[in-house]
This record gives sequence, C-alpha cells and structure tokens, in this order.
Amino acid sequence: MITIRKAAERGHADHGWLKAAHTFSFAGYHDPAHMSFRSLRVMNEDRVAPGRGFGTHPHRNMEIVTYVLSGALEHKDSMGNGEVLRPGEFQRITAGTGITHSEFNPSQEEETHLYQIWLLPEKDGLTPGYEQKAFDQAQRHNQLQVVASPTGEQGSLTIHQDARIFLADPQAGTTLTVDIAPDRHLWIQVLEGQLDAAGHVVATGDGVAVSQETAVSLTATADSRLLMFDLA
Repeated sequence: MITIRKAAERGHADHGWLKAAHTFSFAGYHDPAHMSFRSLRVMNEDRVAPGRGFGTHPHRNMEIVTYVLSGALEHKDSMGNGEVLRPGEFQRITAGTGITHSEFNPSQEEETHLYQIWLLPEKDGLTPGYEQKAFDQAQRHNQLQVVASPTGEQGSLTIHQDARIFLADPQAGTTLTVDIAPDRHLWIQVLEGQLDAAGHVVATGDGVAVSQETAVSLTATADSRLLMFDLA
C-alpha cells in the first residue's frame, strides 16, 4: 500500500519570522488522519528568518533529528553543547529524561531552511545525548546513504529506536530500488526535485508512506534529494 502526502495538504503556519509546514499534527495544527507514521511523530519543514529563532524550550522522551538544507542553525542546550549546524549536517538529540535547548539563525542576511524530525524512542527515561555529523556527499550520489541507525552503523548517528534514516541525491533518470523486509515500513520525504514513486509523481515537500510491500522503485525525473525512513 502506497499513500501520498502532498506538500500543499500539510498543515502550514506563518509566524512572520517562522514559516513551517507540518506533515503530521503539531502545535496548533491538528488532523486526526495525520498524527504519525509508525515511530515517526513529527516531520516539520521550517524556514527561519535572519537573526531569529526558537528561544530556550524543553523536550523529553523523544529522538530529535535536524537536517539543514541551507543557511545555518545555532544550537545551545542544557547538556553544555553549543554548535552551529550547517548545510548537509545532521544533528541527533536524545531528549530522554529531559533537556532544554534553543535554536537560532545566526545570519543577519540569509534564511535558514531545515527539516526537524521527531521519532518516538524505544523507551522513556533514556539518558539525554547529542550528536552532530557531516556526511560525505559522494556516498549519497545516486544511492542511499545511512545517516542514522540504532547501532551507529557506517558512521551514522545513533538513534534509540528500531529505525534507519537514509539520504540520497539521485540524478534525473536514476532509479533506486528498495527491498522492504517483512513487517517493515518506509516513509520517503522529497526534499528537492521530483520522483516517480511506484507510478506516483511526487515532488518537493511531498511524502510517501509504504506499507505491506516487498519493494518500491523510486525514479528521479529531475535531480532530486530525499530522506527515507525504514521503520518497524
């Protein structure tokens, strides 16, 4: 079963300094038909104005993965981390028993464009943790590159959930065929470009949920970038 979540159908919020698109219910956007997908709870595409950001706020019992497409995001947290996240870098926060953090666009000129993703953890009460990594762009050219996994395999971030996150940059005309193990589910988020996903045309901002399938083929009809989640 393949279900498409079109970009235009997401929840949208415009706070002036923040323009956000919510794939799943979040904050003031509530849609009982789009609460989550397996352990994937939040898929927010955010654009943060220059010199603005999210003040210090708390999280607990969530795995938070952030990916910057353009601009930069300055992060400070109660664990003592103070980092700047730049394009192509991923950040993983295990909120666990509780953290506070802030996120800020340090530029006075350039907007920050990012995705923030929340996954439910394997259990509550985990020890808070932080990781930030850049990944070799060549390793995602026309192929899937693992960027997060339960074991930190191939240098990926370690997330505390039975889930793997992949990034790929397929050129136009490239087909990625993904085999799906029994009782596994995929979510594909198109970050840029356009794909044919098993006969469905999807483009920037669209999501694809895949369940009860043994494989799915993704053909780039334009140079593209995508995130793929392999979920229990």
